[in-house]
Amino acid sequence: MPELTSKHILDLESMPTEDIELILDTAESMHDVLDRTIKRVPALRGRTAVNLFYEPSTRTQTSFYLACKYLSGDIVNVSKSSSSLEKGESLRDMVLNIEAMGPEIVIIRHPSGGAPHYLARNVSCSIVNAGDGQHEHPSQGLLDLFTIRQHKECLQDVRVAIVGDVLHSRVARSNIWGMSKMGADVTVAAPSTLIPPFVTELGCAATSDVDEAVDGADVVYVLRIQRERQEGDAFPGVREYHEMFGINAERLSLASPDAILMHPGPMNRGVEISSEVADGPQSVILEQVRNGVAVRMALFYLLLGGGE
Repeated sequence: MPELTSKHILDLESMPTEDIELILDTAESMHDVLDRTIKRVPALRGRTAVNLFYEPSTRTQTSFYLACKYLSGDIVNVSKSSSSLEKGESLRDMVLNIEAMGPEIVIIRHPSGGAPHYLARNVSCSIVNAGDGQHEHPSQGLLDLFTIRQHKECLQDVRVAIVGDVLHSRVARSNIWGMSKMGADVTVAAPSTLIPPFVTELGCAATSDVDEAVDGADVVYVLRIQRERQEGDAFPGVREYHEMFGINAERLSLASPDAILMHPGPMNRGVEISSEVADGPQSVILEQVRNGVAVRMALFYLLLGGGE
């Protein structure tokens, strides 16, 4: 069985293109499992993972949980409120104690950028980054690549417009790295206050003209406005944002006729995206959620040697 070059999934910035392709190819087989009436294969029987989430999550935590279960593995969910961090224990000590109980993988979401990388240097089990601060969200980036490949066959020369709160988005960073590595032409669009000054160094173009970015795009990727991470007001108000930067039917019509519409969720309807297009024929948002399970099944399978 082909192997990943690392036993950790930390970011797409450092992930070799060959690993990305291996994960996407493996996810194709896993996607077939999701189409079965009985969604269960014995690939990870007797293997154990821990979901360690210090931020709220519906899609990602549930997706990792179901991915492990569908492969017949065992998985435990641990939240910040139920962890010993509330008693003052360090993150390193807590994960070392969890590791002593025998799990092979710890999936972690943490508000501090770099927390998964720190753990990978200090523990023996595999660490999977499920989102670290405003840094990266690699499994989301991988499922987005998988979804685009399903509709466009390959990523090479696909025109992608990423629209929204790029400044605070770990999803944006993973997608820019991943899409650029796979040959896509990426442009980010947002108010100037929501575009990081270094964004073009990641390998994409940047503009505050959303219509310009969307015009002729093959993929329109909408980001959530993350008011909880913003200090002060980055724009006058949600109504003004929707009028000037929100993706609606009129704005989406500027894209290629066969363009797909994507969003990592949760959506703020009427702010960054209108219900008309979120529920419209070009939307693949629910496909992204389903594909997330297949991609995370592929990660478990490859990291735990499911082919042995």
